[in-house]
Amino acid sequence: MSRKLIAKWDRSKGRPEPIRLLNKIEERENHEPLVDIRVTCPNIVIEKPQVIPYLRKTVTEMLQEASEKLPPGVHLAVIDAWRPMSKQQRIFDFVWNCARETFPDRSIPALRRTVCRWVAPTDQPAPPGHCTGAAVDVWLVNSDGSAIDVCAPYDRFGAAPTYALNLHEDSQKNRDLLVKTMLSVGFSNCRDEWWHYSFGDAGWAVRTETSTCHYGLIELPVEMYREQEELSIQSFLTRPNPFIDPV
Repeated sequence: MSRKLIAKWDRSKGRPEPIRLLNKIEERENHEPLVDIRVTCPNIVIEKPQVIPYLRKTVTEMLQEASEKLPPGVHLAVIDAWRPMSKQQRIFDFVWNCARETFPDRSIPALRRTVCRWVAPTDQPAPPGHCTGAAVDVWLVNSDGSAIDVCAPYDRFGAAPTYALNLHEDSQKNRDLLVKTMLSVGFSNCRDEWWHYSFGDAGWAVRTETSTCHYGLIELPVEMYREQEELSIQSFLTRPNPFIDPV
């Protein structure tokens, strides 16, 4: 097994969002409902069948507005939206196990720092953004549904930081298009993940230097997403270790 090729990135852009700052954000839940992206965002592609297609109402309106700003033949595809806490924990556990496999000599605190860069923990006062319905992960796709490259010569995780350096010219243009479009309608971006955007959660508050957020944890009846969760659980059985190149 070989380690992934990792891009250098411009740390002067974006804003760090350490857990200690997220936990200082005052939550003022406004009780806005989760709504179905498939209804409120007719331009959006749901990229994977295991996506639970719900977000807060305002977030879906912003997402639709962003989709309308893209040039012809370019579309927004949602790869993750609202998550129940059980799914968040499953993702955390998977990344934890992958990190332990890849970095067997790291201490527990060091492993936790590695994992928390990629997935929000479930044991903190500030809830994970996806569990509030405020966060959405997006790609760009063309008219036939194929992903538009925003990472070459790296893979998705190798060039995960939004402001990765030394991308191919076309990849940089495509990435700039995604970032500028999403920011233009009011989303904030997690600078560690080019695909992750949110509005109204603790992450958004830290990035925008706001002391309060208006979305906290929110739940849906299990029967509304049971099918997607079953598919998600199955997908984890064959998911590769994101820290290691395929062999």
